[in-house]
Amino acid sequence: MTATLNRQARILVVEDERSILSAIRRGLAFEGYTVEIAESGTQALDIVRDRLPDLIVLDIMLPGIDGIEVCRRIRAAGEDVPILMLTARDDVQDRVAGLDAGADDYLIKPFAFEELLARVRALLRRLERQDDDRLAGEVLQFDDLTLDTTTRYAHRGERRIELTTREFDLLMLFMRHPNQVLPREMIMERVWGYDFPGESNVLEVYVKNLRRLLEADGEPRIVQTVRGAGYVLRRDH
Repeated sequence: MTATLNRQARILVVEDERSILSAIRRGLAFEGYTVEIAESGTQALDIVRDRLPDLIVLDIMLPGIDGIEVCRRIRAAGEDVPILMLTARDDVQDRVAGLDAGADDYLIKPFAFEELLARVRALLRRLERQDDDRLAGEVLQFDDLTLDTTTRYAHRGERRIELTTREFDLLMLFMRHPNQVLPREMIMERVWGYDFPGESNVLEVYVKNLRRLLEADGEPRIVQTVRGAGYVLRRDH
C-alpha cells in the first residue's frame, strides 16, 4: 500500500506534545492528506501493524518506546514506509541514531510547518518513483544469480529456477540486502508476518529448500548461515 497520484496519502503523526500534534494534524489535513495520530510508541506500532500508512512523521522523544526504537522495529519488520523524524535536540549523535535506525529524513524542532510540508512532499515523490520502478519490473542480481520480479523466475547462470511464493519472497529479501546478515526474527516478520510463531522451524525448512534449488547443479553456496545471528547472501571465496 503506497501513495499514488490518484489520491492523497495517509500520514501517521506520532507526537506526545498535544499542541504540536494538533498543529501538524490540522496543517496536513488542510493540505488534503488523511491524518492519523498516535501519542506513544506503542500506539504507533499498533496502528502500523493494523494498517500501514503511506508516511510516518515520528517524534524521537516519546513515552515508553521512543521514536528511534519505533523506527527500528518498523524496519526490522521489513516495512519501507518513509519515516520523517522530529527531534528537539540539535545534536548530531541524535540525528545519526535516527538515520541508523532507518529514518529517511529528520527535522529539528522548532520548525516552520512549510518546511515539514516540503519534506513530506519530497518523501512521497520518492515513494511514487519507487512505485513506478516496481510497476516497470526489476531484475535483481548477485554473483551468477538473477531474480526477475516481473516473471518471478530466478536464474543461476543459464539455469531457470521456479519458486513458490514464499521462496520468491525469501530470495527477494536476501537479494535486496546482499552481504548483510539478516536476523531470523527480521526475516520471519518480513516474509511471514508479525504474528508468525517464533518457535517454528519453518524458516530453516525454507532456507534448506532454497539452497537445494540454488545448488541443484553443484553451484557454490551463497545463502550462508551465521550462527547465532541469522542468514546472509554472500559468496565465500
